[in-house]
Amino acid sequence: MTRVHVPLPLLVDQRLELPEGPARHVGQVLRMRAGELLTLFNGAGGEYQAVIEEVERRAVRVRVESYREVTRESALALTLAQCVSKGERMDYTVQKAVELGVTAIVPLLSARSVVKLDGERWEKKLEHWRGIVSSACEQSGRTVLPSVAPVQKLDAWLAQPGEGARLVLAPGGAHTLKTLAPAPAVTLLVGPEGGLDDQEVALAVHRGFRAIGLGPRVLRTETAGVAALSALQALWGDLG
Repeated sequence: MTRVHVPLPLLVDQRLELPEGPARHVGQVLRMRAGELLTLFNGAGGEYQAVIEEVERRAVRVRVESYREVTRESALALTLAQCVSKGERMDYTVQKAVELGVTAIVPLLSARSVVKLDGERWEKKLEHWRGIVSSACEQSGRTVLPSVAPVQKLDAWLAQPGEGARLVLAPGGAHTLKTLAPAPAVTLLVGPEGGLDDQEVALAVHRGFRAIGLGPRVLRTETAGVAALSALQALWGDLG
């Protein structure tokens, strides 16, 4: 059944008009018609079955029929602190991180970050990533939306307190995931295209992070985070 994220309060027997984006997707892309069923979720948990009552050129109206308490969230609380990479690389990372069950995404700017934008363009980029999160939740069956924090500088973020296991990916790192004791919460720091420089890794370690290696091969930034998240879910979470 088609799943649609609707960022609105939802109630059984409620009639509502879908927001512009979901309405366009349902009515113009999928070409759904009155009488067909949808699954709606608002990101707060659980999902609702709804029936389409009316489809117009720019509007889709539905009636909420029932509610189902369902969760597909991992017991492992994962935060991905990803230094921003260019274009589709960052989009890919955000999408796959959501599919792999992250709780939060923190975009960071580091010494080797190549993306340079002003404040207004960063706001647009942030909304773009949040849209990817919404779509990835629709696809993967998640009912709780991971948060996407405002973009911030790496050193300022490292100065903030943290909880749980704090890991930084670094080729040749002193630890591997298999040697660590499981933790209920993990923060994973991943560098940009050129990686974190030595000073940044040292600062992260000074702030309580453990430097983690992912094997003998050097992975691209969009591969490294996804590979590490997959391994963490397989070792400590709900994958496999």
